[in-house]
Amino acid sequence: MVIRRLVGHWQGVVLSLIGLIATIWLGLTGQLALYIHPRYFVFTIVMAVIAAVLALAAFALDPATPATPNEHDHEREHDHDHAGERGSRWGWLWPLGSVLTVIAAVVALLILPPSTLTTATVAQRDLNGSASALTLKAPALPSKGDYSAFTVRDWASLLRSGAGQDFFADKTAAVTGFITPDKTDPNVFFVARFVVTCCAVDAQPIGIPVYHPGWQNEYKTDSWVTISSGFRANPNPGSREAIVLIPDSITPTTQPAQPYVY
Repeated sequence: MVIRRLVGHWQGVVLSLIGLIATIWLGLTGQLALYIHPRYFVFTIVMAVIAAVLALAAFALDPATPATPNEHDHEREHDHDHAGERGSRWGWLWPLGSVLTVIAAVVALLILPPSTLTTATVAQRDLNGSASALTLKAPALPSKGDYSAFTVRDWASLLRSGAGQDFFADKTAAVTGFITPDKTDPNVFFVARFVVTCCAVDAQPIGIPVYHPGWQNEYKTDSWVTISSGFRANPNPGSREAIVLIPDSITPTTQPAQPYVY
């Protein structure tokens, strides 16, 4: 019973401390950007440090074990443990479950590496369907015609704006993103990124259609590639993507340190 009280007394503080340590560690290693927009880094880390200090103070200032239960506590325990449940051989399950919860939190937050959003999230959201993700930061057209600095978001914004084939005819895109399939055309995949406004919860997928028949035999979904290509009319007139990249080269690459677009 003492162990049960002790675990129940500290479980919340320990879980909070684990989460705070994970947040501070992500901030120090530069991986917090996998979860929130960089503009919130300083605020998040400062608040996490303050909360961690308060959590540690709870250990220092609070008794190591809960206070001895009073008569009313005994009466409540008697009600709950009626018919001999207080001495039940299954009484150890509750503290064991709490300890396993803490262990699971340590593994999930401190041991397993953080992961980025993938095609599984794209399937739950509308690719290129968010007007805000594409238009709130519409690209400024370069005066000298140099589009080398344009990102996946810039090109996707132009495609969404309705720019025609004449506009894209002499332009070449050099972009990096992960592969996610076109749901309606097996010959097309999207080189995609996620736009994060606040945090990963509100991340919206954007992408540029790439016409490359048989791509499934060469590349895996969610693998990262760099593509250098000009824009062309889609050879499949029945596809919903009228303008696509027809690659001059597709180069497999590793996930960049900053996989999201802001």
